[in-house]
Amino acid sequence: MARRSVSVLKQLSTISQSPDAPNIFTSCSNLIPARSVTYMPRPGDGAPRAVTLIPGDGIGPLVTGAVEQVMEAIHAPVYFEKYEVRGDMKKVPQEVIDSIKKNKVCLKGGLATPMGGGVSSLNMQLRRELDLYASLVNCCNLPGLPTRHDNVDIVVIRENTEGEYSGLEHEVVPGVVESLKVITKFCSERIAKYAFEYAYLNNRKKVTAVHKANIMKLADGLFLESCREVATKYPGITYNEIIVDNCCMQLVSKPEQFDVMVTPNLYGNLVANTAAGIAGGTGVMPGGNVGADHAVFEQGASAGNVGNDNIVEQKKANPVALLLSSAMMLRHLQFPAFADRLETAVKRVILEGKYRTKDLGGQCTTQEIVDAVLNALD
Repeated sequence: MARRSVSVLKQLSTISQSPDAPNIFTSCSNLIPARSVTYMPRPGDGAPRAVTLIPGDGIGPLVTGAVEQVMEAIHAPVYFEKYEVRGDMKKVPQEVIDSIKKNKVCLKGGLATPMGGGVSSLNMQLRRELDLYASLVNCCNLPGLPTRHDNVDIVVIRENTEGEYSGLEHEVVPGVVESLKVITKFCSERIAKYAFEYAYLNNRKKVTAVHKANIMKLADGLFLESCREVATKYPGITYNEIIVDNCCMQLVSKPEQFDVMVTPNLYGNLVANTAAGIAGGTGVMPGGNVGADHAVFEQGASAGNVGNDNIVEQKKANPVALLLSSAMMLRHLQFPAFADRLETAVKRVILEGKYRTKDLGGQCTTQEIVDAVLNALD
């Protein structure tokens, strides 16, 4: 990146010699160019990209509608192919799967999963059909949003396709149900590789593997073995391990000790929602699911991602999580300037503290938050 170093140094020299010179470090921020070359697109990279949009259930249409408004306002080079999918459907319509396979990227609201009754989760169907093996949730403090703990910046990377979510259950005899937890070396290795690669590419310093290998010695033992093997290929990244119950206790007492966390399926769901609650709530935590060929972006923590009837009726759903997830999506599509602009506007609204939904201590509607974000755009 060109920084015009000589010019800046000359200006600093002039300032430092002045008798009533301001603090040199304060002056630096005004001298360094506000914009530098960080990304050189290839010819054609600015062509609009199709994104599959699934509004989903509950608050889903509200928060995805918020994203559509902001995307239109910033003239983001994306357009949406919208499909109606409900959590009570028996399966994801084939036209939706075909659309995601064609576009490679999807943005979705929450899909409700009926409790019991043998109804398969459409979220799990999407993950398996598209092999979205890595779930990523970024749990960090947002300036202006008070929380119990400061300096929280945790990325939870969760294996997304096996473990307790394998869906292999049967009734052995009446009154006795067997549920199988499946752990494979292949899936354990690739999620470990993704976690370490993420840490390496994002200048993260530590990866923590979460497990219960003291009890599930073979299954979680295989997961740990895979993580240890991958860790040897990244000597510059600190690797450690923690038992899941101790992990939960440490999260609520000293969350700042964690950086990147890699987990099997079920533990990752629990850890991500706990970390999200610590860092400000599920309504402000972005996330997504990614595989070798496709990516689906949604609210990071699953707790409350479809809201409740009162929130839907009052139209007071918090759109921040999905707005930040859509910024992640724009970076994934290699539109970093649009992502930065959107994310900066959202964080300005949070910092100002004037417009907040009920989960953050306010009474604003979804549209009022959207309007505030639109007004905060550069």
